[in-house]
Amino acid sequence: MTPSSAPIELEKAVVRNWKPPIGLGIFALIGILLFVVFARPGATSFRFSTDGDQIQIPIWVVDAGAVYIVVTILLIAIAAVSAFLAYRARRTPIWLIAVFAALFMFGFLTWAAAGASLPVQIASLLVGAVSLSVPLVFGALGGVISERVGVVNVAIEGQLLAGAFVSALVASATGMQFLGLLAAMVAGVLVSFVLAAFSIKYFVDQVIVGVVLNVLVVGLTSFLFSTLLAPNAALLNSPPRFDRIEIPLLSQIPIIGPVFFRQTIIVYLVYIAVFVVWFALFKTRWGLRLRSVGEHPQAADTVGINVARTRFWNVSLAGAIAGLGGAYYTLGSVGAFNKEMTAGAGFIALAAVIFGRWDPIRATLAALLFGFALNLQYALSVIGSPVPSEFMLMVPYLVTIFAVAGLVGYVRGPAAAGKPYVKS
Repeated sequence: MTPSSAPIELEKAVVRNWKPPIGLGIFALIGILLFVVFARPGATSFRFSTDGDQIQIPIWVVDAGAVYIVVTILLIAIAAVSAFLAYRARRTPIWLIAVFAALFMFGFLTWAAAGASLPVQIASLLVGAVSLSVPLVFGALGGVISERVGVVNVAIEGQLLAGAFVSALVASATGMQFLGLLAAMVAGVLVSFVLAAFSIKYFVDQVIVGVVLNVLVVGLTSFLFSTLLAPNAALLNSPPRFDRIEIPLLSQIPIIGPVFFRQTIIVYLVYIAVFVVWFALFKTRWGLRLRSVGEHPQAADTVGINVARTRFWNVSLAGAIAGLGGAYYTLGSVGAFNKEMTAGAGFIALAAVIFGRWDPIRATLAALLFGFALNLQYALSVIGSPVPSEFMLMVPYLVTIFAVAGLVGYVRGPAAAGKPYVKS
């Protein structure tokens, strides 16, 4: 065999993602500071049942010192395993990160409530987390559809806010909650219509259009609230809210029952929407065409798919779904519209899309995580946590930044997302 004919061995590139072990290591260090350096002695009580449960779970009392030791050791061990996997160029499993998060949260709640007279209400904490997650889930589903078809949807915040405003106005004027839901969807479609028109037809930068739409909706709803809703609150800003519907038998299961099966119809619509979007996106011809337009619009155009029309209608559909999330504020939660009541939920929903890797199921789980972080500040204030209230207000956004920048690592979104398609 001549030297020229000898086989050439190519070196395989080794890619190590150190973001997860670094992030877990930082939280392990925070755990050491809280549970070792600034340990709070005493016992912590956890209550898992509510008064309406048929089966009552006894209150669980744990010794804070023992929890600190066990949790600290496990956190360090998981961070070390993650570092070893990164060194071997292997990904840290998502279940391992979930176990780490659960352990850290258990230790943190034990530390925050050590010696407190009131038990930590686990069921109430989770119920509140699900309630706060509903707009995030709807917004994330809209973001997944929009970005999968190739349009970056920064206007989720505006779609949520428009849905909240219009649903309050229509439901108050008519006294019909379902008309308010329908109106919220229409409002979301109108906002997304503007996004689609400028970004798809006129090739304006999608991010800029989304930011401008958010500012426009905030200003418009604030003006109309001050001039129209506030002076006529009894007539135009007192929408009837949906009552909670208890699913027989399932609603009596401890923890699971109150969290998932004693909810309003909007929450039940979330369950349906998540499954329908996932199934349609990955199991139907519609989903295949949508994803092909977002990945390779030139190839889709070659086989006869109208790229502009496909993007236009699916961005509108995304706006309708996000508008439903806005209706939850006024028809399922607060019961009235207030200025800027979404408070950045649209941007957290957009982060859930990225953290969930543009997958409806993963994005929903990410939204639930962020909803839990939002509700944590209220739960800790009830039990008298030593954590300053100003820091607790930052927690949801810190969790969002850490999840996206620290754990998600390198992700590849739809290849054509954010890129206008000019038919050649």
